[in-house]
Amino acid sequence: MAEAFLALGGNVGDVQASFDRTIAMLCDGAVVRLVARSSEYRTPPWGVTDQPPFINAVVAVTTDLAPHQLLARTMEAERALGRERSHERRWGPRTIDIDLLAYDDIALNDADLTLPHPRLFERAFVLVPLAEIAPDRVIGGKKVRDALARVDATGIEKLETR
Repeated sequence: MAEAFLALGGNVGDVQASFDRTIAMLCDGAVVRLVARSSEYRTPPWGVTDQPPFINAVVAVTTDLAPHQLLARTMEAERALGRERSHERRWGPRTIDIDLLAYDDIALNDADLTLPHPRLFERAFVLVPLAEIAPDRVIGGKKVRDALARVDATGIEKLETR
């Protein structure tokens, strides 16, 4: 079983319900097992700033799927929840976004997938929830808590537990 970290985000519709549905679709308990789920955080938009705030979270899973298979599973879940990447503005509003952040200690860079995620260490909205569930995890040679200490987390607000 491999360990993987997935970032969840969205700012259209009932994002928290979308997270619940996403996790249920991804984590069947056999091929993909949920290990940990962070709190949810309201975060300022990144990239395109003229849009509503996002809600972000991170989950840790174990899986028998290979990295590309896990990526395909996340994209199927996005489509099932109404995301149409071909009709979106890059970094714009979306119902759900699922990013594969890391998969074991694999470093990969091909046309479909880069591991660890190429912007992981730039994004406080990912590092804050990741540090909640895996502060001492080393990804790409960097400890998560140390990476978080190097980014500006201004405006990130932990949401109340539902």
